[in-house]
Amino acid sequence: MWLTNSSIGRKVVMSLSGLFLVLFLTFHMCMNLALVFSPDAYNAICGFLGANWYALVGTAVLAAGFIVHIIYAFWLTWQNRKARGNDRYAVTTRPKSVEWASQNMLVLGIIVILFLVLHMAQFWFKMQLNEIVPVSDANPHDGSYLVIETFKNPVMVVIYILWFAALWFHLTHGFWSALHTIGFNNNIWFNRWKVIGNVFATIICLGFAFVAVALYIQYGVLGWDVPQMPAVH
Repeated sequence: MWLTNSSIGRKVVMSLSGLFLVLFLTFHMCMNLALVFSPDAYNAICGFLGANWYALVGTAVLAAGFIVHIIYAFWLTWQNRKARGNDRYAVTTRPKSVEWASQNMLVLGIIVILFLVLHMAQFWFKMQLNEIVPVSDANPHDGSYLVIETFKNPVMVVIYILWFAALWFHLTHGFWSALHTIGFNNNIWFNRWKVIGNVFATIICLGFAFVAVALYIQYGVLGWDVPQMPAVH
């Protein structure tokens, strides 16, 4: 099959799965912003998703997207190293500002994956999975409490900001590289997509960082009471 047997096909799969994950990050960031202004609104969104069938289907599709992206990332890296040493991506024109990111995409991706495991253990494990199969004492319907309690801890805020920084580097290169692969690579639009990708990645990562810092200030520094829903039995 062309998408798996040819190098170009594998790069297309890698690019499309990456762009799909960018859409998810955009939704996730917007959802998190709601928590800063209204924990009840955040819980309402979590309740709308939760363990409903459409949310489970979405989670399965998202997981498949992550798995495909990760597998193809390692596959392409191995092939590129085998063929060209440390030259990992077949992009002949690289903006200088993303040169470091382009040479370290796999390392950045591994950092993102490791923190994703931590993120899932802290939230998905205690929310959607906990609603399906009770695996924690946490209230799966009270997502705002779980997130706020996490970011009251300054250590967790720093850890997550480091994660967002790695994610930013990964996205700034990955976005324009994906568009380059699927055909948006003429001289005019190449630089335009680079700027658009940098701006978009910055908005996403700053949005996530804003949530972490704002919650720490509100509940960790100012000492606001953490709203908590009654346990559901």
